[in-house]
Amino acid sequence: MKFTDFPADIQEKASGDWGLQGPLDPLPGFFPEDAEEWMSRHNRYSAVAAAGGVRLLFIGDSITEGWGGEGTDTWAKHFAPLGAANFGIGGDRTQQILWRLQHGTLDGIEPEIVVLLIGVNNLWSMSHSADEVAAGVFAVVAEIQHRLPNANILLQGILPTGEAADHPLRAIIRDINSALEAKDFGEKVRYVDFGSLFLEPDGTILASTMPDFCHLSAAAYANWGEALATELALINP
Repeated sequence: MKFTDFPADIQEKASGDWGLQGPLDPLPGFFPEDAEEWMSRHNRYSAVAAAGGVRLLFIGDSITEGWGGEGTDTWAKHFAPLGAANFGIGGDRTQQILWRLQHGTLDGIEPEIVVLLIGVNNLWSMSHSADEVAAGVFAVVAEIQHRLPNANILLQGILPTGEAADHPLRAIIRDINSALEAKDFGEKVRYVDFGSLFLEPDGTILASTMPDFCHLSAAAYANWGEALATELALINP
């Protein structure tokens, strides 16, 4: 399927103002520079799923997608040997993940563990409250549980963003993560917040850790990979 195959109202909403897209409203994604690229990525991932054989699934936005970029070496060391697949798409918000889950992303696979990180892109428009974004993440977890009832889910808290400790997004991220930690998802969901890995003692973020204070450097992926591998071993020793 192509983006241009969608009804006009869906195309308009998916390509429009992010702030008008609700965190609970499943929608395909859209890249302004190439209207078909998001669907192309989704279709490629769905083909990987249909082929089966995925034991460890990573799903999320550009930070997850980065395991195939700055995180390539760490991925090869820790996760590729475990039969891992990376279904990250840059720019995705909870609504894009919901749409993907409902349209083929999980068809054909039975991963033992799903590693989920999503939500930071819902914050850029500053149009949604912490509760609304948390509800979007809750819905994503519920959709995974519905479609993969035997899978364990490693739910990660949204990583810190913004250089300064008092950056406006820090407080809302803390509120969202508190809601995720407090939520009873059931025994197959493990919540972990890796945020402290990327912060200096005074709460700032270094450009050597996150060059744009959101996306990770190779060194940051290496540190994160070590911590993730430890958590995965606790789930499936």
